[in-house]
Amino acid sequence: MPLVKWSPLGDSASWHDRINRIFDEAFPRTGQESELAVCDWNPVIDSYEKDGVFIIEVELPGIDKKDVAINLKNRMLSIIGQRFFNQDIKEENYHRRERCYGTFHRSFILPVFVRPEDIKAEFKDGVLKVKIPKPKEEKLKQILIK
Repeated sequence: MPLVKWSPLGDSASWHDRINRIFDEAFPRTGQESELAVCDWNPVIDSYEKDGVFIIEVELPGIDKKDVAINLKNRMLSIIGQRFFNQDIKEENYHRRERCYGTFHRSFILPVFVRPEDIKAEFKDGVLKVKIPKPKEEKLKQILIK
């Protein structure tokens, strides 16, 4: 009998496939659930700093700007919105639905306190661009003691 080298982990891809099969057998899905399910949705963002301005760009394809709100409380900036499902198309007419629908909520803690009236936002080509100017440094004020 020939000796065979044994690896305790083996091929990790085959282990992954085996585990997936176990779960698929234990919790079977119907074709409709797997392909037409509504999913959780968080739009992707880019955030960066340029010329003393914090900029947050949010991809919001298929959303109207009236369905998006921007809130600021203390240093927490929140972008909240909703993408609506097209009610004109019946559920049984879908072959595949990969886009997610529903509400989203993205929050960011700003590194400094800013005034809400200084924040500017524009919506163009499905991208929301929020510009937050960095506040000027306050000079130290000395208070006289009487």
